[in-house]
Amino acid sequence: MIRDQETLQALLDSVRRFVRERLVPAENEVAETDEIPETIVQEMRDLGLFGMTIPEHFGGLELTMEEEVRVLFELCQTSPAFRSVIGTTVGIGSQGILMDGTPEQQAAWLPKLATGEIMASFALTEPEAGSDAASLRTTATRDGDHYVVNGNKRFITNAPHAGMFTLMARTDAANKGAGGVSAFIVDAGSPGISFGKNDVKMGQKGAHTCDVFFDNVRVPAANLIGLKEGQGFKTAMKVLDKGRIHIAAVSVGVAQRILRDALGYALDRKQFGQPICEFQLVQAMLADSQAELYAAECMVLDAARRRDAGQNVSTEASCCKMFATEMVGRVADRAVQILGGSGYLAEFGIERFYRDVRLFRLYEGTTQIQQIIIARNMIREARNA
Repeated sequence: MIRDQETLQALLDSVRRFVRERLVPAENEVAETDEIPETIVQEMRDLGLFGMTIPEHFGGLELTMEEEVRVLFELCQTSPAFRSVIGTTVGIGSQGILMDGTPEQQAAWLPKLATGEIMASFALTEPEAGSDAASLRTTATRDGDHYVVNGNKRFITNAPHAGMFTLMARTDAANKGAGGVSAFIVDAGSPGISFGKNDVKMGQKGAHTCDVFFDNVRVPAANLIGLKEGQGFKTAMKVLDKGRIHIAAVSVGVAQRILRDALGYALDRKQFGQPICEFQLVQAMLADSQAELYAAECMVLDAARRRDAGQNVSTEASCCKMFATEMVGRVADRAVQILGGSGYLAEFGIERFYRDVRLFRLYEGTTQIQQIIIARNMIREARNA
């Protein structure tokens, strides 16, 4: 749902210009240094990108889902590491507070997140709990007006820079399933929190992840999201439904950039006396990529509109995430093939995108988890029909 086409178009124009003039020229620097310049992060704050999904009365842009994905189509036509800077704040890090937090919790945290004063991070995954999120072992034990948190989180995006964590922890030791999990807002500066080394990853240099250790961390009971125990898994699943559409939109944006670069190369590169774009086998790779990209874009927009209309989009979100993330992997692979030997060289950038997009099929639910969700939803609906 687009609320104001003129306002949205102005935002899209600003983001498109920002990507073209500031982000694309910085791609190589970020890949070499594994750092995103603070000047760029500040410009993201100035553009309001940290507050895209946060309500206006908390200082955000309050974009609808459709508006958000359209911004992502533009923002992600560059290294996905740049999107990662804001990703956990506009998405999984803040949305639990927005969806299930009390008015007091929202007022205390959302304004700071909207301006980018602090960065949010989502602490769910553990060494023994990834796809099986309900089996997490981090505990939060009530002690008077506080909970005492102990445990280890793994692969936590933006953890080295976070000002707060949306933390999932087990509050009911007797309940080993999802019902024993609660969600908390945890100040990242709390005593007892420590961090592992930044992970050395296959791709997405500049986007940092690491382990986070909680050693007798005292969290005020007032920071239990919604002030209700046992609701954390439900909060996480609602947040991830939205996040999966978000990641699908990211995949579309990156695929647009990759395909544009591959087409540009095919127009210029000559073999046998003519541009390689004239060869039908190259045309087939271009056409397959364009068709899959178009299909993914349509899926993302449809799911976003359904969510804006208040529909349950669990199945659609998983369909989008599964198809779009697999799609961008195929587009990147074909792009390397079109460029040939040049596609394997760092100077052309395609090999970097090839590595960067591989992560999309893993986080916020692997492709295989999406298949399980889709099939289970289909079976449930058929049995209840």
